[in-house]
Amino acid sequence: MAKSLIIVESPAKTKTLKGFLGSEYQIEASMGHIRDLPERKLAVEVENDFAPSYVIIPERKEVLAKLKAALAGVSDVFLASDPDREGEAISWHLAQALKIEHPKRIQFNEITRDAVRQALDSPREIDMNRVNAQQARRVLDRLVGYEISPLLWRKVKKGLSAGRVQSVAVRLITDREREIEAFKAVEYWSLTASLTPDAPKNKFDSALVEHLGKKIELTNEEQTNKVLRDLEGVAYNVLKVKRTEKRRSPAPPFITSTLQQEASRKLGFNARRTMRVAQQLYEGVEIPGEGSVGLITYMRTDSNRIAAEAQQAARAYIVEHYGREFVPDAAKQYKKGKDAQDAHEAIRPTHVDWHPDRVTAHMTPEQANLYRLIWQRFVASQMMQAVYDVVTVTISAGDYGFRATGSTIKFEGFLRVYSEGKDEVKVEDEDRPPLPPLTDGQLLKLLELTPKQHFTEPPPRFTEATLVKALEEKGIGRPSTYATIISTIQDRGYVELKEKRFFPTELGLVVTDLLVKHFPEVLDITFTAEMELRLDHVEEGDEDWVKVMREFYGPFHAIVEKAADEMERVKIEPKDAGQTCPNCGRPMVVRSSRFGEFVGCSGYPECKTIIRPEAAKVEVPCPKCGGEVTQKRSRKGTIFYGCANYPKCDFVAWGKPIGRDCPECGQPLIENTFRGRPSGIRCSNKECTHKESNRAKKSGDDDAAPPNDADAPSEELATV
Repeated sequence: MAKSLIIVESPAKTKTLKGFLGSEYQIEASMGHIRDLPERKLAVEVENDFAPSYVIIPERKEVLAKLKAALAGVSDVFLASDPDREGEAISWHLAQALKIEHPKRIQFNEITRDAVRQALDSPREIDMNRVNAQQARRVLDRLVGYEISPLLWRKVKKGLSAGRVQSVAVRLITDREREIEAFKAVEYWSLTASLTPDAPKNKFDSALVEHLGKKIELTNEEQTNKVLRDLEGVAYNVLKVKRTEKRRSPAPPFITSTLQQEASRKLGFNARRTMRVAQQLYEGVEIPGEGSVGLITYMRTDSNRIAAEAQQAARAYIVEHYGREFVPDAAKQYKKGKDAQDAHEAIRPTHVDWHPDRVTAHMTPEQANLYRLIWQRFVASQMMQAVYDVVTVTISAGDYGFRATGSTIKFEGFLRVYSEGKDEVKVEDEDRPPLPPLTDGQLLKLLELTPKQHFTEPPPRFTEATLVKALEEKGIGRPSTYATIISTIQDRGYVELKEKRFFPTELGLVVTDLLVKHFPEVLDITFTAEMELRLDHVEEGDEDWVKVMREFYGPFHAIVEKAADEMERVKIEPKDAGQTCPNCGRPMVVRSSRFGEFVGCSGYPECKTIIRPEAAKVEVPCPKCGGEVTQKRSRKGTIFYGCANYPKCDFVAWGKPIGRDCPECGQPLIENTFRGRPSGIRCSNKECTHKESNRAKKSGDDDAAPPNDADAPSEELATV
């Protein structure tokens, strides 16, 4: 019989841990949270220090019974939930529910033999500051969701939700849309001279920059034509050749937000997919001859810190495989980011020797792509700067001046391994092609003079990458919540992702305007960021969580009561579908029902024509081939999901795949529905009985708070 019990969160971790811990340890999984606030009650005593009333999550009762049975005969219980605020709360809930008198809390940033052994040798007590910070967030988001959301049901339509972080994220998108709508384009012109010192093969482009020694800006065609007339027949001479050396430093190793941004840019992954795949790499991938191997460190972190041992291993690897000149004299240290907690390392491979070429053959394509990205970014972060020779040439042409810049790589440095992606195209001097050899006073031949009209452009709509970046920069939410925030605001119908850009829906604009008008502080970006900081202070032991709640709730509740009387009713007209009814000729409109959106005749109820929607893509790859999964409809009208690569791939499911596999049988998990609404999660394998409720998620990832108390409507809500 095992002498000690280790309780982790995920069954995938148990497999990896059993690979290098002996039979003296029994390892069980809690499947995440086992206790939470109940679904149909507020369960927060606002008059009694905001005490939360937790209950056992119904789907975790069997897990709890199994864990209680496992306690029999063991001498020590190690609680090994994830090494973050949420994981700390899970350990505390386990200790409370299992009545463990002397729990030993252990945490490891990577699932490797040395890291786990070291954790077992140095257990600690549960950190109640972390627990209280998680409780404060949970209670705070429950109160916001329960008090604001019912107002939206009464004033706009049933089933809407508002959230402390969710609604601010939507506001970012709606504010950007309003900026775009209000933007006035301004005309301007550029003038480019294609020149050569000798033959056309050595031509290069130079831009007009000066007139009589002063900066020139062309604002219309008339000005441009005057310059063209002035330049007729003039000589082009090299006035000055300036040579400089520029250095480009590598990007820091990944943190959660930068991993999500780069995976979006380079791999096309959304934030939720990135975190799902990273979780798999962290918990363990089966490598022949090695067993289940944890390949990366913990993926929820906002710290750029790297352990000294990992740095030295990376430096040794770089020297061996790229050369001594690629390693700086001292190990590179990266500054702690703004408001970073620094509790964990950055995201890196657990062993730098696990080169992607060595292990990716044993992974799924998405695992292989993400692991390669993480490995390359980490190794590059420990390498020398790239060095460029940059040449800037000033050219005189009568009273006008042109300028050209070119560069060549003098030393590759970190670029030998990795180059960071960019959200928007911006050409730096060191990115420009090299110029031909030029000398001061040299006469140049004009090949072509090209005028071009331009217009200033509005700020771009957010992509997933730039939205995550904005959330991070403004201190909205925390790294572990970004993926859920983005998913939630789409699920609620507040924003749409079209061609990889976020557009607010009419519903999103209406709800945001109402909330900004009646709850300006809750929707204030600075206020939301300050609240995140106060939660961090609770975790650090510098603030009392009850005091934080008390200072927030009093003014907030008064605003809610005022809004209940003053908030106006808003009717959202159905959106024009851009087509006419095939039966009566009237316009078709997009309507909503409990089963989702559909296209129907505007003449309803006289005309009841409905057009079935085309197959919709699901943002989850096919679990069989990695292709696209689309929503389809059977001849009887029943919705199902299948692979777009049919008949080559025969994947089909009667519920929407969620991108996770069943912990019991390994088959894809799907979204269960009741009366057209999500009602939990179940296994797609009919012979498997595994089920989860929506509340069985980690609340740090999805602070869902469905207000179903006696005074509220019966629809379920979720807030972030």
